[in-house]
Amino acid sequence: MNSTAAAVALECSTDVGVSARDKLIRFVVHGVMLNAIGAAGLLGNALAVLVLSRPQMRSSINCLLVGLAACDTLLILTSVLLFGLTAVYPYTGALRYYYYHVCPRLTPYAYPLANVAQTMSVYLTLIVTVERWVAVCHPFRAKALCTSSRARWYVLGTAVFALIYNAPKFLEAEVVEERDIESGEVIYCVQADMRFRNETYVAVYIHWMYLVVMYIVPFSLLAALNARIVRQVRRAQAERARLSRVQRRELGLATMLLVVVLVFFLCNLLPLVTNAFEVFLGDAFDNLDPLVKTSNLLVTINSSVNFVIYVIFGEKFKRIFLKLFCAGRTRRDSPEHTRDDSFASGAGERVSLRLLRNGTLRRSRGAAGRRRSPAPTVYYPAPPATPCTEVSLASVETSSRTNGASRLHF
Repeated sequence: MNSTAAAVALECSTDVGVSARDKLIRFVVHGVMLNAIGAAGLLGNALAVLVLSRPQMRSSINCLLVGLAACDTLLILTSVLLFGLTAVYPYTGALRYYYYHVCPRLTPYAYPLANVAQTMSVYLTLIVTVERWVAVCHPFRAKALCTSSRARWYVLGTAVFALIYNAPKFLEAEVVEERDIESGEVIYCVQADMRFRNETYVAVYIHWMYLVVMYIVPFSLLAALNARIVRQVRRAQAERARLSRVQRRELGLATMLLVVVLVFFLCNLLPLVTNAFEVFLGDAFDNLDPLVKTSNLLVTINSSVNFVIYVIFGEKFKRIFLKLFCAGRTRRDSPEHTRDDSFASGAGERVSLRLLRNGTLRRSRGAAGRRRSPAPTVYYPAPPATPCTEVSLASVETSSRTNGASRLHF
């Protein structure tokens, strides 16, 4: 009995003096809510990757969304390992071995990887917004810029940037061994490596650079770009009755990604506030620990809800998802029906879309044997300022080329 009591009494210095109230808050926010939401998020992201990776879903935007789902999955896993599971022991007494042996050895690697995943999530969200801005506001440039091969390079470049920016975090923490002399029990504790984490490093890199790189720059660009997209989408919705099926689908895609960005803003607003408090309040920030726990939960929610957004707002995503998992309840779509085509077949002839200068669309029949690859661009209605002269998309593109116009609170 004495040895058991001594074993329970052995704990890390960071656990000494923690109130029962703080343990309860940590258990509810991290141990229950974060773990439950994280488990649902892992399943949702896995399903999202499965659907977005289907051949008929192949596009530049879906390639970016697969990369976003992958880094969100890594962020959820590290959040559960670092915060979710570790919140169980202080309140319930369960998972002591994980708390004092497994997690301390994982932290020097899981913590930097969590920061890498968070950085990738932020900047992939920004790249998705840039891609939509090009497609909506500069459609003639989208054919060259918004391709699947370029999207893969964008994801790879974001990963390299995230690794370089967060490389110092691999040196921030160290694991120390604590031993009880009487019982011989050994536990491991994580603490900051003060030889590396000095005052200058904390002020410049952890506080100010984090605030600028992770919040001010991406948030400002997201706000500006989405304001342009919203204005263009509202113009398109005003003439929605005259839009083709392809344009209505692209309009739905733009709306879906606007919701993704809106959720991103809402879930990262509190982490932004807590980070600003940490910069300006200093030691007084220790009294705001419940805000940090809540911000960790919100970052996990942001990484977990994209699948729900895709199902609600993504017409094609929902159709393919139902085809894969509810085939008995839904009509099986043919490959032609699920392909992102800009052309429709009818009576053995190809039917092309023609753009009128007043922003309306009209179908005209082309030669039966003529084939053209679908363009990845989105043509939203233009203001009705010029006469209703019919011009084909191919001639518009040729004319343009000829004339030169064109948190996890870390």
